[in-house]
Amino acid sequence: MDIRGKNALVLGGFGLVGRAVCRELLAHDPARLLVTSLRKEEAEQAVAELKAEFPNSPTKFFAVWGDIFVRAEWLTDNPSRAAIMADPAKRKQLVADIVGELTPEVLSASLLYQIILGKTPGLDGAPSQIIVDCINTSTAVAYQNIYAAAGRLNKLIAAQDAATNWPDEVEQLLSALYIPQLVRHVQVLHDAMLEAGTQAYIKVGTSGTGGMGLNIPYTHGEEKPSRVLMSKAALAGAQTLLTFLMARTPGGPQVVKEVKPSALIAWKEIGYGPIRRGGQDVLLYDCPPEQAVSLDDPANLAPQGQFGTQTGGVLEEVYINTGENGLFAAGDFAAITAFGQMEFVTPEEIAHNVVREVLGGNTGKDIVGALDSAVMGPTFRAGTLREAALERLRQLSAEHGESVAFEILGPPRMSKLLYEAFLLKQVYGSFGPALADTPQAMAAKLETLIHQDAALRQKIISIGLPIVLPDGKRMLRGPVVKSETAEQGWVDLTPANMGRWHTRLEGIRAMVQEGLAGESSSRSDRGYPDLRRWQASEAFEIGEIVAWVSIYEDEGRRGKH
Repeated sequence: MDIRGKNALVLGGFGLVGRAVCRELLAHDPARLLVTSLRKEEAEQAVAELKAEFPNSPTKFFAVWGDIFVRAEWLTDNPSRAAIMADPAKRKQLVADIVGELTPEVLSASLLYQIILGKTPGLDGAPSQIIVDCINTSTAVAYQNIYAAAGRLNKLIAAQDAATNWPDEVEQLLSALYIPQLVRHVQVLHDAMLEAGTQAYIKVGTSGTGGMGLNIPYTHGEEKPSRVLMSKAALAGAQTLLTFLMARTPGGPQVVKEVKPSALIAWKEIGYGPIRRGGQDVLLYDCPPEQAVSLDDPANLAPQGQFGTQTGGVLEEVYINTGENGLFAAGDFAAITAFGQMEFVTPEEIAHNVVREVLGGNTGKDIVGALDSAVMGPTFRAGTLREAALERLRQLSAEHGESVAFEILGPPRMSKLLYEAFLLKQVYGSFGPALADTPQAMAAKLETLIHQDAALRQKIISIGLPIVLPDGKRMLRGPVVKSETAEQGWVDLTPANMGRWHTRLEGIRAMVQEGLAGESSSRSDRGYPDLRRWQASEAFEIGEIVAWVSIYEDEGRRGKH
């Protein structure tokens, strides 16, 4: 893919890898480069430094900031998730945005969505055509620490304090759930890219442990490995698989890849000065021997408290800046990068591979491509045996009656479509007679069948599918209904739905006629049985009909063949 003249977005562009990616992209003259960071000062600093480094670049630079996991309306120069969680109205909305349905309103309110579409102030409505995602998503989510939140809840439950605001506590817990946050993030990302017409998405991922195993000595707390660190690794893997699925989705970006460094990433700067942790200077305290505290007093063993005497100074040392991982002392860096430990990889090497992949090169470092080549897909043997299985099912169905759906495959819409197709098959036998009737006549005949065939009616309602009668005002149902709407899971006998079936049958007939009248090469998939048999029998193959609906109406075709 040519980068020149394209609109590029680097998520996490202030970071170590993000900055290196920006430099690599600028060598190819994109039309626009959006550099994002959590904080305004970081985004603006990154853009200022890139402009100084590339004074003659024709690229137009944009500094973009904010928390891409929340709503655009909550944007501030220095975003704080804690501030959102402290606001009851915002917290409630955040929980709804994470665990609720992805409505058009939730999607359009997302800051990430607005950035990708170019709808945030100053972006002129220009969508991003190339996106390189350098945000460590798994860290951002996993370090919310669901385990600490659960521990706090357990203490509140044990205390039985009547003053505890349980709705607020539940919201705090729900907002920290890992998988719903990741799933919603990927949903928003994918839908935004579809609408923007994004052509390439490259994720810079993580292994979660810097390439080390479960014996990693660098952990969080005394567990080895810690639950938080394992959660980070689990989320990193989950995001990789979601990216893998994104790459298999027709209609999305042409290029979907992930480069996953599995070592410490270093470095940004080596120097001497104040040491900062979490954006704050490390203050110096003193505790001379005469102020020693007793080990026999449990209060003196508290992890935090009023101990020591502040000197008024701050810690100043020689350091190496490893970007998002913070400042390391010389000893830290020597230990973690030693042979047999995390070792390290440079951001420039990562960025080089990222941009080569955007350009269409094959670095061998694309995780999505590696998964594609390693997973087992459909096989010739299974395709051959499918015909044997279907033939045996037909033989038994001739003896015992055709089985349609059990509502075990799911979703209810699949069972609904199968039973509607089956009812049409029972009444008409083939496409021709069905298409000769009006939707009103079809509805009436199917209703008659439902009234007369008690056994069929019982099967349908017993698996959780209600039957909507042609008047659209009454339904037949059992004790369980699997879906809230007719579209998603009710056998619908209304004339309006029969009109939809008219359209479907006409579509399948046209496809078969075109396939039989056209060339006889291997160019066509010949998925429908009539095309494989080279005859237009127009028989109701209910499973094949519903598969056709899934592919052409629901746009659910398998993306890799």
